[in-house]
Amino acid sequence: MIVDHQRCCYCGGCVSVCPLGALHLAETRLLVEESCTDCGLCLAACPVGALSFAESRPQAAATRLSPRYDVIVVGAGPAGSLAAWTAARLGLSVLLLEKRQEIGSPVRCAEGIAHSGLAPFIEPDRHWIAATVDKAAITVIADGGHETLRAEGGYGYILERRVFDRVLAERAAAAGAQVAVKAAATGLLRENGAVRGVVVRGANGTAEIEARLVIAADGVEAQVGRWAGLETALPLRDTMTCAQYLLAGVDVDPTCCSYFIGEEVAPGGYAWVFPKGEGRANVGLGVQADLLAQPETALACLHRFIESQPRLARGSPVTLISGAVPVALPPRRLVADGLMLVGDAARQVDPLTGGGIANAMAAGRLAAEVAAEALARGDVSAEGLAGYAVRWAEGPGEKMARHARWRERFPPGMRTSRNFLRIFAVAVAGG
Repeated sequence: MIVDHQRCCYCGGCVSVCPLGALHLAETRLLVEESCTDCGLCLAACPVGALSFAESRPQAAATRLSPRYDVIVVGAGPAGSLAAWTAARLGLSVLLLEKRQEIGSPVRCAEGIAHSGLAPFIEPDRHWIAATVDKAAITVIADGGHETLRAEGGYGYILERRVFDRVLAERAAAAGAQVAVKAAATGLLRENGAVRGVVVRGANGTAEIEARLVIAADGVEAQVGRWAGLETALPLRDTMTCAQYLLAGVDVDPTCCSYFIGEEVAPGGYAWVFPKGEGRANVGLGVQADLLAQPETALACLHRFIESQPRLARGSPVTLISGAVPVALPPRRLVADGLMLVGDAARQVDPLTGGGIANAMAAGRLAAEVAAEALARGDVSAEGLAGYAVRWAEGPGEKMARHARWRERFPPGMRTSRNFLRIFAVAVAGG
């Protein structure tokens, strides 16, 4: 296996489907060419002491992390931050870990959410809302022609996830959770088979931090759950491989989300145009991974789609993101002794639309509530945490299961039918 690091966007999709755990994600990396003369100028320029000669490695300052917490949450996306926020409000000592240096970046999301999915968790704020939408247009492209169905009345938002995710983490911190960035979980602490903490690699080296309970919110990669023995690897047929540009200089309706369905556009998936105001739009698509014939890629499909739409082809890409989205039901087990899965790590994503923000927040809150109850009883075994899966299945999971049945009922070749389009229209509206 050879990795082209110029093309790789470090999205973690390959990690999520590898059955052997043989792939690992490095968000970014610095390469040093052989032409380096070891002059040392770069050492003085580096603000975080990341560069050194082997014989004079600098010692980083100690962090403020405690040796133990009630709850450690791995991953500061919407699921992880809601879990940390809720747990802290319930009086638990909480550590929220984020392996990247900036919470909310890089964005791997189309950023759309219905008002009904957002409002139960946080009051909408213009500082992290790029556009308010109340219309949808679904265009079917098949047999060389196209037809557009339009609907009004849905109410939702296109977020600025870079800001939104950070705000959620700030709310967790304000509630009492400790937040640590550039702090990657690299393993689990175990006691008699049960999870009892995490191994953390940070700026000052590696540390073992104990916890009564760990909540894994580490995204589609889902490495923490895998370390605990849970089945988190995704089959290709249940994986949407996605690419998206933020295009500037495009002429789109600022209040309308547009969807494009057709095998010639996005096999097994769809393309989208989500407005972000001021002549900008998120333009992307998702393709069912097992339907792509190599060397075809989601990015190549996206280029063809944009070129086929004159109003989009005139735009300029200012951001490129890629990623993998699970479109399957959650794993058979969402918990292990001392550990819970939430968000994309638990495949809590709508199987029809690929939307996951609202589900992630719902899962994070629910997991923290069940965790607090289990900790109060002194039982964080898998049996003691089993109520989480039950409550999920009876709540947001019920709609997920219904949408999964519809996805099976309408395989890729049948998704241009009128019956499927009616179902899809309800799903994208949040129903």
